[in-house]
Amino acid sequence: MVATVKIADFVEDIAEKVHNLGADTLQLALSNTLPASETSDPTSTGNGILANVTEISYTNYTDSLGTPRVLEGITSVESGDTYTLDANNVTITASGGAIADFRYVYIFNQSATAPVDALILLIDLETTVSLAAASSISINFNASGILTIA
Repeated sequence: MVATVKIADFVEDIAEKVHNLGADTLQLALSNTLPASETSDPTSTGNGILANVTEISYTNYTDSLGTPRVLEGITSVESGDTYTLDANNVTITASGGAIADFRYVYIFNQSATAPVDALILLIDLETTVSLAAASSISINFNASGILTIA
C-alpha cells in the first residue's frame, strides 16, 4: 500500500503565499533515503525544502511527462468548500540501463523562491523500486486528487 506523508511546512507555506498550486511548476524528486535518516528530516517543521532530500541519480530516467519530472495536466479546483489539486499520472521507465533504486516520491514547487523548491508532499511507495533497463512503474495519483484541503 502507498502512503502519503504530510510535509509539516506545507500548511505554513500555503498561509504565507509560497505556493500558487494552479500556476506554479510542480515537479517530482525521487529518493531512497528514509526522511528521518536525512541530515534534516524534510517532513519535519523548518526542513520542507528539496535541498534536504537526497535525490537519486536520474541516469537512464525517462517518464511519460513532456518535460522530465515536471507534472502535467495540473488541475486546481475549489468546489463546495474543498480545494483539490490533481495532475496526470506518471510512468517512470528505465531507458538505456537501470535507474537508481528509489522508494520515496516527493512533489515540490520548483517555482517557489522563499523558500526555494518548497516541498508539498511525500509519497512513500513502502517498498524499494528497482527498475532494470526497459522496466517501468506507474505513479497513479489518488482518484480524488493529489491532495485536498477542506
